[in-house]
Amino acid sequence: MQLCNVHTVDGDGPIDIAVQGRQIIATPPAEKTGLQLTFIDALAFPGLINSHDHLDFNLFPPLANRVYDNYRQWGQDIHANNKAAIEEVQRIPQPVRAQWGVYKNLLCGVTTVVNHGDQLKLPNDLPIRVFQDCYNLHSVGFDAHWRKALRRPFRRRKPFVIHVGEGKDALSHQEIDMLIAANRFNRHVIGVHGVAMTPAQADHFKALVWCPASNIFLLGQTAAVDELYGHIQLLFGTDSTLTAPWNIWQHLRLAQQQQLLTDAALFDALTVNAAAVWGLSNTGQLQPGFAADMVVAKAKGKTGMDAFFAIDPPDIILVMHQGRISLFDESLLVQLNGQGISIDGYGKINIGNSVKYVKGPVQQLMEDIKRYHPTATFFPDTFDAV
Repeated sequence: MQLCNVHTVDGDGPIDIAVQGRQIIATPPAEKTGLQLTFIDALAFPGLINSHDHLDFNLFPPLANRVYDNYRQWGQDIHANNKAAIEEVQRIPQPVRAQWGVYKNLLCGVTTVVNHGDQLKLPNDLPIRVFQDCYNLHSVGFDAHWRKALRRPFRRRKPFVIHVGEGKDALSHQEIDMLIAANRFNRHVIGVHGVAMTPAQADHFKALVWCPASNIFLLGQTAAVDELYGHIQLLFGTDSTLTAPWNIWQHLRLAQQQQLLTDAALFDALTVNAAAVWGLSNTGQLQPGFAADMVVAKAKGKTGMDAFFAIDPPDIILVMHQGRISLFDESLLVQLNGQGISIDGYGKINIGNSVKYVKGPVQQLMEDIKRYHPTATFFPDTFDAV
């Protein structure tokens, strides 16, 4: 298959990208042969890597009753004062909620999402990669066994992932020091949030996942990633709809507004940096030999980073994972049908004024969710789905 006439974030003009099996084989290809999809005013980029989500938490409404000093205050508050809202969502079985979390990411152009929490049992034929090859700890405050887990001998060489420094007070800063002191075996620890983290503390971590939308919603501020840059590898995460919008592009524009990282550094946090930290060696670039994980979206007359950061889910035309089409816009239907590409097994979703065809039983999944939770909102405050 060839994706024709697409622009890239750092390219000077339109190119064609050839895909064979699961890999990109040429950019541009030597000649146009086989199946072809032609685009107009479109931007192609590597599938996004969302380095922090709680997949089974993406049917919750945003829950907070004030601005907090740290995550402990928030957790205690919502369990005391938002119990009914929490129980309403928890009536939906966890596997059903987790599958919706997968689709939330796909609709945003994410082709790899790192799940934090329980190891989820998910279907094998998911339309994106769910990465769970790590040891997940919740936090110093809410995980009674975090020290024991970190110090257990003969652990495989997998990273430990833990919420850390999720607050703006002295306690949140002290928790980072506690974690550093307990890491006697020098495990590779990937911290999440790091709002209270200093550059000296950052030197002790393999990476930090920055989740600015979640941080600002709960705490009114986010990590000083401009100061941490150069001390630690920076990744990007959304958290779940419990604390942030479902739309990752809103998160990215909010991150831009903070003026803490360059656009290029933000882009790398979602692509090459994340691929390196999670050991996805052939992912995160549109280059021959790399996995055909990529997105094509409307450029809307813009170029480069301006086009990238202006994207929203309705603008996404195509999502490809491992060389297979996971999502396509209705505008591609004539080309796909004309070249004999089957659309069996795709469900249809309306997002805003656009229609998306999504690989898998997404319509049945939404109906199942409604049976357990009739008032569930799939795209709160942004776009409606039908």
